[in-house]
Amino acid sequence: MKYVGMPMGMWLLFGKSFQKHLVSVLHYSEKDAERITGSAKRKYKEIIGRLPEFEKKDRFKLNIVNCAMLCGFLLSMNTKPDLEDATEYYEKAMMTGIMKWFCRLKGKMKFSNKDIQEMKDTALLKAADRNPYSWTMDFIPYTDGEGYEARFDRCGICTLMKECGLYELVPAMCHLDYVMSEAGGASDFVRKYTLASGGPYCDCGYKKKRG
Repeated sequence: MKYVGMPMGMWLLFGKSFQKHLVSVLHYSEKDAERITGSAKRKYKEIIGRLPEFEKKDRFKLNIVNCAMLCGFLLSMNTKPDLEDATEYYEKAMMTGIMKWFCRLKGKMKFSNKDIQEMKDTALLKAADRNPYSWTMDFIPYTDGEGYEARFDRCGICTLMKECGLYELVPAMCHLDYVMSEAGGASDFVRKYTLASGGPYCDCGYKKKRG
């Protein structure tokens, strides 16, 4: 994968937020935050550069690019944060005004025919069969018509963070599923298992909000 297009755009959109929250959440000085960000950008480019290009129909390229950015910052910090701090840091760094707008936009389309067809198409793609940094999933509609579950048995984030020596911090990224669903306003996110915690799969359930 090359540092052009989406990877470059994501750095431009979120790099400053990741830097800002080094100070507000992890209590680095402004000077240290600037130094860490410079190192993180180099590591981010290195990680992106060793990833394979994703298939055009693979909707998870954005997820792995976000993971590469977080890995770049974590690997550049003086001390690796614990899971609680890493979770707060990633949530606040990602949930900028633009991201909240994006979540609301996606929320308006949640459970539409287009949304459901895209989930079905993704399930059929099985991209991780060809790209270890992507995902495979099954689409499972709820029998009561109140939403659906995306059930993942392979996860590109797990693969990349394990390679980077950051596997124990994967749940910091998993937590954002709840936050983005809430920001979207259309669904309640429900989950029982994650691969990162030793579960048989990751169940990402979206139940229609009522009232």
